[in-house]
Amino acid sequence: MRNAVMALALPAALALSTVVSPLLADDDDSVKFSMVVSAGAKTCLPNASATVRITPYGPVEAMDVTVQGLPPDTDFDFFVIQVPKAPFGVAWYQGDIQTDKKGKGKQRFIGRFSIETFAVAAGSAPAPVVFSGPFPDASINPPFNPIQMYHLGLWFNDPNDAAKASCAATVTPFNGTHNAGIQVLNTSNFADDQGPLRKVAP
Repeated sequence: MRNAVMALALPAALALSTVVSPLLADDDDSVKFSMVVSAGAKTCLPNASATVRITPYGPVEAMDVTVQGLPPDTDFDFFVIQVPKAPFGVAWYQGDIQTDKKGKGKQRFIGRFSIETFAVAAGSAPAPVVFSGPFPDASINPPFNPIQMYHLGLWFNDPNDAAKASCAATVTPFNGTHNAGIQVLNTSNFADDQGPLRKVAP
C-alpha cells in the first residue's frame, strides 16, 4: 500500500514543481530602474521618486513599484503608457498605489511588462459607455496597428489631493472614472522610443 501511495505521490509532486518552478526566477533576471518627478509636479513635489523592479516569471512578469516623497495617506493611479509625457499616446490602467503616513507606498502588479507589451485595435467595434464626466467614454474605438508601450506614469487619483499638496488641480482622465489629477512620476529619464519595459525580455 505504501508503495502504491508513493507511486501516486511522485507524479503529483513532479506536476506541482512544474507549476511552481517558473515562480523561482533568479534576481539576475530582474530589471531595475527609477521613475522621476514629472515637469508639472517639480515645484510642488520636488522629492517625489520611484524605484521599479521587473522580474520575469515564465509567461508573465512581476512589477514591484516603490514610491516615496509623496503626500501621506493619498491614492495614486499607475499606468503603462506609450510616451512618458503629454500627449502620452495609448495608456493602460494598471492599478492604484496608496501612500502611508510617511508618503511612501509599494505595490506589485502581475502582467506583461516587457518588450512584448503592446495594444492593438484590429478594427472598430462598439464600446460600453459607463462614465460621462469631464472625459466621457467613447462609444466606438478607432482601429490601429500594434503599438508598443514601454513607459510608466503615476497620477493623483483626485485633483483635490493635488491641490492640497500645492500642485495644480487640473483634471485628467487617468483613473478608473476619468477624473484624476496631474501626473506626478514618469519614466522620461528614458527616450520616448526606448522606455524601460523595452529592456525586459519575456
